[in-house]
Amino acid sequence: MTVSHDYDPGPQIAHAGSINLGTKNLDRSLWFFRDLLGMEVTAQADGVAYLRGYQELTHHSLVLTQQSEAAVNSYSFRVQRKQDVELFQKQLDREEIESIELAAGHETGRGEAIRFLLPGGEHPIELYYDIDKPIAEESLRSKLPSNSSRRRGFGVRRLDHLNVQCSPGTVNQAEGWLRESLGFKRREFAMIPDHPSTVMASWLSVTPQVHDIAIGINPLEQNGQFHHVAFNIENYADVLRIADEVRDLDIEYGAGPGKHGVGQAMYLYLHDPGSGHRVELYSGGYLIFDPDFEEIEWKLPELQYGQTWYGDLLDVGPQGTFLTTTPSAGLKP
Repeated sequence: MTVSHDYDPGPQIAHAGSINLGTKNLDRSLWFFRDLLGMEVTAQADGVAYLRGYQELTHHSLVLTQQSEAAVNSYSFRVQRKQDVELFQKQLDREEIESIELAAGHETGRGEAIRFLLPGGEHPIELYYDIDKPIAEESLRSKLPSNSSRRRGFGVRRLDHLNVQCSPGTVNQAEGWLRESLGFKRREFAMIPDHPSTVMASWLSVTPQVHDIAIGINPLEQNGQFHHVAFNIENYADVLRIADEVRDLDIEYGAGPGKHGVGQAMYLYLHDPGSGHRVELYSGGYLIFDPDFEEIEWKLPELQYGQTWYGDLLDVGPQGTFLTTTPSAGLKP
């Protein structure tokens, strides 16, 4: 078989890189993510803090920005190659999607990026490649070279996935664009039972995970909505310990612990006390290695098991507290 060395797969997404959360109370949010969850602050200045988990070698996966509104400023994905930033920008131009160039250093430690609104969803997405890999200060260093710092607090390892919502009238466009233009693969999904041609929720990935991003409908028919960001925790016992200890703290307890049917991971939902944004602590789950993996559709009556395999049933009705969201910023950073 002859192998062509000229083959170019085109621009590709590598993984979910970071999220920029606007918070009304930066000190309170730092207490939650740094002191309680154990994330390392790699830089902080002028009301902005950059954090990472103890198994993340790059500069940050979380940005906390002091501001008047608790909104998500950006959802960032790292691309596979440096040239993919420019290639994706050219692709956006061909699709007549407005984008903005962000200079290196727009986020501390990160190189140049592009920013645009997700078609149909209106979520501000940023694509980048270059990012620093700082060494932790000596007091935080681990003897394990695969760890960026020692495990501390509740032990957040890394950013796991993002979960967003948009209106029922645009969700098909947004979910389809993520697959067709950014290359995400649909792994598991559910359609609205009464409207079987409309996506209710879809779990998509470019990595072996079941989802690097999930997208679903917003019950209030709002676009640009943020449901949660998930951080990976090493094991189930850690999640149970966190659930036990959080009861003694002034933190809004969301849902869990329990196990999802979709993805098969254990979950615990909390709310950052500084901003109110929902945060999922996520452990376990299955990985996908088969190149011919067939997407899984959840239908009634088994659909209830998709949200909760065991644990308290999540309140996902029209007025359900589990479906409350926070807004996203616009195109201009």
